[in-house]
Amino acid sequence: MAAASPRAYGADAAIVCDRLVRIFSADRVEVQALQGLDLLVDKGDLIALVGASGSGKSTLLNILAGLDVPSAGQARVAGCDLLGMTAKERLRYRREVVGFIWQQTARNLLPFLTASQNIALPMQLRDERRSSGTAKRHAARVAELLEALDIGELAHRRPAQLSGGQQQRVAIAVAMANDPAVLLADEPTGELDSETGAGVFEAFRTVNRELGATVVIVTHDPMVAGEVRRTVAIRDGRTSSEVLRRTVTDEHGEESVSEREYVMLDRTGRVQLPANFLEALGMEHRVAVDLGTDHIAVSPDDHPTAD
Repeated sequence: MAAASPRAYGADAAIVCDRLVRIFSADRVEVQALQGLDLLVDKGDLIALVGASGSGKSTLLNILAGLDVPSAGQARVAGCDLLGMTAKERLRYRREVVGFIWQQTARNLLPFLTASQNIALPMQLRDERRSSGTAKRHAARVAELLEALDIGELAHRRPAQLSGGQQQRVAIAVAMANDPAVLLADEPTGELDSETGAGVFEAFRTVNRELGATVVIVTHDPMVAGEVRRTVAIRDGRTSSEVLRRTVTDEHGEESVSEREYVMLDRTGRVQLPANFLEALGMEHRVAVDLGTDHIAVSPDDHPTAD
């Protein structure tokens, strides 16, 4: 009997990035925004991407949204190969497979349409042939989203009549109109105060929990990063660390959130040690690595270079 073929990397994941590279060229200078980045996001997950300006997180989000194309490596979202798409396939991908929300609230909505009309527009663009049955389906989907996100009272208002938080909640409904598998958001609470931002984040929870979308949020907001089960940090174009959170119950039945930070091991065996760890032990240039029975020990080089 033939041996079973090995499972592909991230075979069942909603998002798969395997040694992803993105190089930009300007004035004959190349900048490597992504340097072999690896990332797996499970179906139905809700995660935050964090990182300093220039770390590569926005580049990654644009690639996942179909707004940019990788230079090398592999990227798949809901089974779609982001490197092998034609222009027509990329357009369908952006309409049907992923939803996208910009940080700038005004960029997400057409100002001359009401909230309901904005939500209906992606479905109208997808379904070119109009019929009474199609119109009914669109109206039912609009009503479903308005109810799910608790914004029914905003249905007939135009964006200028909405607050920033209300605009973002309507934008989430617009992004979910065609029932995408993945919802992406770029700093969606960046222009909002903390209380309003909390309400918008609750809308993302609803989309994730009740509508079944996998949600990826790029954020600098510690409130958002601290509320998700998984926070992935990107540094110098690669995933560097993750914080995983879980709810634990003690012997008295009291619930609390436990979290732990992990350093990421990529597919080529590289790790990025936290800068404060390296500084604390004076590690630079090279380090000593020793294999124990159940661990690897990393320590400062004990053979300094001779003068």
